[in-house]
Amino acid sequence: MRLVVVCVVFTLAAAGIGWAGGLFGPAPVLRAAVRAALQLAVVSVVITAVLAALPLTAAFLALMAAVATGTSAARSKTGRRGIWVGLAILAGTVPALALMLLTGLVPPTGLALVPTGGILVGGAMTATTLATRRALDTLHDRHGEFEAALALGFTEPVAVRELVRPTAADALLPALDQTRTVGIVTLPGAFVGMLLGGAPVWQAGALQLVVLLALLAVEAAAIVVVVELVARGLVRRARV
Repeated sequence: MRLVVVCVVFTLAAAGIGWAGGLFGPAPVLRAAVRAALQLAVVSVVITAVLAALPLTAAFLALMAAVATGTSAARSKTGRRGIWVGLAILAGTVPALALMLLTGLVPPTGLALVPTGGILVGGAMTATTLATRRALDTLHDRHGEFEAALALGFTEPVAVRELVRPTAADALLPALDQTRTVGIVTLPGAFVGMLLGGAPVWQAGALQLVVLLALLAVEAAAIVVVVELVARGLVRRARV
């Protein structure tokens, strides 16, 4: 009962603060909270089967990537073309997870792959969404400069890259700040989870360091791919 009460209080607080501050209406927060509760309930039911079989684990990771792609496309308002952002999410996630598996840092078990893959996919999704939004906003707001660059003889991809790179790069700031302040300001989930599971402190710290650095690589790759997708015209705002 206490869990429900606290969750309701936090949800109403977020919705109320956003509404009172004129930032957003309560609906997005309420929908997100209800969706999170339902999804966690479903995952809690099926996770045992998923973790027990590698094929199911692979399918679950693919589902994660698909949902992340859809979420990022919706947030960046790219319509059907938004499916291309899936390349940005996978560009760093797949090699990073493969490297962890090949080096033995992550064992080939569902118990290890699902949370690790979820962290990487989630980080890539956030970076992709932020980079896409910033890049497309810049392209729209500075369209005059884009036209001027074309008039000077720049090709369209080169002109777009020069415009959107600086703002798209801001998408890496949350990951950079988390990495720089780890252990002082933040204690991320992998570290806390291993400690609660009884792992030695040094082992939890080492794994968390690997995860944080992997996130930097994954998100940097996502941002570079987003810039290229926008530069080549594969990702554009959907016409309303």
